[in-house]
Amino acid sequence: MGNFINVVSQYERMAVFTLGKFSGMRKPGFHLLFWPIQRQERVDLREEVLDIPRQTNITLDNAPIDIDFLVYMRVTEDSASSAVLEVVDYHSAVIGIATTTLRAVIGEIPLDDVLSQRDRINEELRQKLDDVTTRWGIKVTQVEIREVEPAADIQEAMNRQMSAERFRRAAVTEAEGTRQAAITVAEGEKQSAVLRAEGEKQADILTAEGQKQAEVLRAEGHSSALDKISQVAKNLESNTMSLQYFETLREIGAGESTKYVLPLELTNLLKPFTNKIQDNLQK
Repeated sequence: MGNFINVVSQYERMAVFTLGKFSGMRKPGFHLLFWPIQRQERVDLREEVLDIPRQTNITLDNAPIDIDFLVYMRVTEDSASSAVLEVVDYHSAVIGIATTTLRAVIGEIPLDDVLSQRDRINEELRQKLDDVTTRWGIKVTQVEIREVEPAADIQEAMNRQMSAERFRRAAVTEAEGTRQAAITVAEGEKQSAVLRAEGEKQADILTAEGQKQAEVLRAEGHSSALDKISQVAKNLESNTMSLQYFETLREIGAGESTKYVLPLELTNLLKPFTNKIQDNLQK
């Protein structure tokens, strides 16, 4: 009976069977197996990519469509024994279940949604596949639809529809552009009229303000002139009265009477003259 030396890599797990009975999973490292009593089967824990062949599916609105996609999966370390004990070939099993699951999912979705909602379909496929493959120790990490191709007649109808839609959008865009241009012109004319009116208003205000200032200045000039005239008139009136008093005094002095009674106003009026005479005598 010979000894078999087995080295398990970091990314592998080794299932060991003794006399046909599962005796455990071996981790990375050096292991001895006794042949023919023991045999081994290895499981790769790295993520794998399965290319699901293109197939024709029928949408909810009975449109035939060809789809191919990729499935990303890996064997989980805790359930690696299930990939050996629960399924003969888990790769083929995943491909088969992916094909039938895709048909079921696409059959519940109309064509327009199949073409426009790939992310939602990818996630739904991933969840459904993961629910089934968990019992085999398989984790489906991602599903990616690569290509979706409707039948030729449907593709032609879609092209005509897209052409009509493009023409419609072009017409709508042109009409919208014309409308916006008209609005812009009208808005510009409105703003121009507002600015003109505002300018005229400001000009009127400035003119009125200037006239007001001119009137004020003229009024102030008139007032100043009147004040000066009044002052001159007062001076003239005072000098005239003084002359009249002197003339009266001269006439009185020419008379025969030697006693004179002078009015108080005349006394006050002569006071500057008497003061001046006294100053001269003192000198």
